[in-house]
Amino acid sequence: MLKGAIFDADGTLIDSMHVWKELGARYLESVNVEPEEGLSAKLYPMSLEMSCRYLKERYHLRESEDEILSGILGIIEGFYRNEVTLKEGVREFLSAMSGKNIPMVIATSGDRELLTSALKRNGIAEYFEEIFTCSELSTSKHEPDIFMACAEFLGLNPESVGVFEDSLFAVETAKRAGFITFGVKDGSNIHQWETIKSTADYSIETFKGGLNYEYSTDNSRF
Repeated sequence: MLKGAIFDADGTLIDSMHVWKELGARYLESVNVEPEEGLSAKLYPMSLEMSCRYLKERYHLRESEDEILSGILGIIEGFYRNEVTLKEGVREFLSAMSGKNIPMVIATSGDRELLTSALKRNGIAEYFEEIFTCSELSTSKHEPDIFMACAEFLGLNPESVGVFEDSLFAVETAKRAGFITFGVKDGSNIHQWETIKSTADYSIETFKGGLNYEYSTDNSRF
């Protein structure tokens, strides 16, 4: 049924969302400072710059805010280059898609270089024909531009292309644009999972098993 596929990366293909919640604690530990309980919840709504200011003021760090930001960015880079792993069953799933000659691309809000490094290290870069990033297209996934650019690259209409996303707002955007939507469960979207399931055309709780399982098709067009 699918003629092409667009995959999000963070939280969909790679198990990376948790590092964003851990950044503050990881940084403090790197400078031998004990993080407070509940730090991640306090920093989560903040931008990186706001988080750096909070850490500087709350812990009376000798490092400047710019130095703190540089340290945090280094943690992110190290994580993507050396630590991040695939979500369970991803390689098997992509292999099955490839076996059906379904062309695949990535649409990400993340950094191209770091993502490429993570994909290569985990042995799945070869499955994707191209990577599209929100920053390079000057857009976000609140708008359909990145998904439309992917469909244009694939030479396909949205109604024949699947979009695999773990974020509710991205699923909503892709669905409004006419794509076939697949909501992907992740530890970071548990609180929205039921809404994602009821919004997407299909829902995927795990990629394990390749294509040999049933999707939740309450909203399916097929």
